Amino acid sequence: MIPRCELEFHIALATFAAMNRAALRTFYLDTLLNDVIPFWLRHGLDRKHGGYLTALDRDGSLLDTDKSVWFQGRGAWMFATLYNTIERRPEWLAAARSGIEFMRRHCYAPDGKMYFTVTREGRPLRMRRYVYSESFAAIANAAYAKATGDDRAATDAMKCFNTYLRHSFTPGVMPAKAERPMIGLAPRMIAIVTAQEIRANLGDESVTPWIDRCIEEIQRYLVKPRLRAVMEVVGPRGEIIDHFDGRTLNPGHAIEGAWFIMHEGKVRRDNRLVRLGCDMLDWMWKRGWDKEHGGILYFRDLRGLPIQEYWHDMKFWWPHNETIIATLLAHELTGDAKYARWHRKVHDWSFAHFPDKKHGEWYGYLHRDGTVSVRLKGNMWKGPFHLPRMLWYCSRLLE
Repeated sequence: MIPRCELEFHIALATFAAMNRAALRTFYLDTLLNDVIPFWLRHGLDRKHGGYLTALDRDGSLLDTDKSVWFQGRGAWMFATLYNTIERRPEWLAAARSGIEFMRRHCYAPDGKMYFTVTREGRPLRMRRYVYSESFAAIANAAYAKATGDDRAATDAMKCFNTYLRHSFTPGVMPAKAERPMIGLAPRMIAIVTAQEIRANLGDESVTPWIDRCIEEIQRYLVKPRLRAVMEVVGPRGEIIDHFDGRTLNPGHAIEGAWFIMHEGKVRRDNRLVRLGCDMLDWMWKRGWDKEHGGILYFRDLRGLPIQEYWHDMKFWWPHNETIIATLLAHELTGDAKYARWHRKVHDWSFAHFPDKKHGEWYGYLHRDGTVSVRLKGNMWKGPFHLPRMLWYCSRLLE
């Protein structure tokens, strides 16, 4: 294993074209297995009540004991995926089982919908209108079913996915968020990646039409070639909603959706899908990359107007994770040197600013200039998912 300090020095100085692919893969895999995953196994596993605690201070000490339900699914997926794809380590399977069993005991309401937060012991705290807890439970159960052959997990994966689809795409089932009708990028891109995981882990091709439908709707309604933008929300016919919410772009989110579509193009060997994903990446990179300080800005306005969210110019960890994946995948699929340059830029900026060299893992929230805004390592939104998924996916891509 190459020492991390040597790899960081090498990667910071070398051009991507000249970089040894094996060294880059080793860097991602080493960071995953010797830094990030050990941090969460050491500090995030709830050995008394099961599941995962994510509200952690810089050194891993506990800040809050309430549990994010969607992180029970995200964490279980991550640990089961490591078990399925890297090495059949008993501690990874046990960690996945902890999340699966906690969800089974505590995270479903009587009607089958999942809570958003519960107490450490599993008492319900909050139910939200949307169904992302269900999407993450679906991928967790699919990966766990592959790891163990557990029939209940396979059944639960499909139940959760069907709940997600019913609430997201059946008119009238999910309460309206506002009186202004709109359709969004988020439910469609999450349907794509959830179906991809179910198909990969369960071998169930019945979910593929949902991938087709959601890609088609993203392209028809939310991708705007004339504006060179990917919208977060639009009107029912794809029209621009000329208000704060309608004009607000989230470059990292759109770039995440772009790599989901590129990944589907890779699986199918479909250059049309690869091109669509690359277009989305191209436009949102140019809108999101901070030319003054580097890094990916959180929000941008479609027309360059002021944005109402005060955190619009902060640098969050997860858009950088998604952009590292997307630029590497685009380069692998197209060979275009532009994506190699972008990958190097976002990689170098991210690894220069987010990692905590003393206690491990990444800070989640930086100011625009890259200084740390808050020292915590996890909360209801940050846990063992975006960062380890990036490190895992990129190491696999470079094999």
